[in-house]
Amino acid sequence: MKTTFVKPTDVERKWYVVDAEGQVLGRVAARVASVLRGKHKPQFSPSQEVGDYVIVVNAGKVAVTGDKRRKKLYYWHSQYPGGLKAETFDKRIGRRPTAPLEEAIWGMLPKNRLGRKLFNNVKIYPGPEHPHQAQKPESLSL
Repeated sequence: MKTTFVKPTDVERKWYVVDAEGQVLGRVAARVASVLRGKHKPQFSPSQEVGDYVIVVNAGKVAVTGDKRRKKLYYWHSQYPGGLKAETFDKRIGRRPTAPLEEAIWGMLPKNRLGRKLFNNVKIYPGPEHPHQAQKPESLSL
């Protein structure tokens, strides 16, 4: 059995739009990450960029289950002693509505140059409008 490598010019890329309003954060992120990687295509290869483009609208209205709205914490560090900071999901989505979904999708992509390249193929918007009508995106079901 031979390993097949797809040339970048042979990859047919589609544009998909996902409405995240009322959808669970992790389920949306997992589906989007899978489409970005190209796992739904027969020519999928873990080391190649064969995925599609995804537009996520209404990212600010994404849902979380249980009591995560109050209890889920996002941490970061200032690199100074005692510089550990934390923020709840409610505060994070109020300050930057796209941040929780961005971080969830980023966490599901490979941590290498391929993952950084794939993350450029997702466009996340807090409201229902997006400037990608010219690409004629198809609706992606979750």
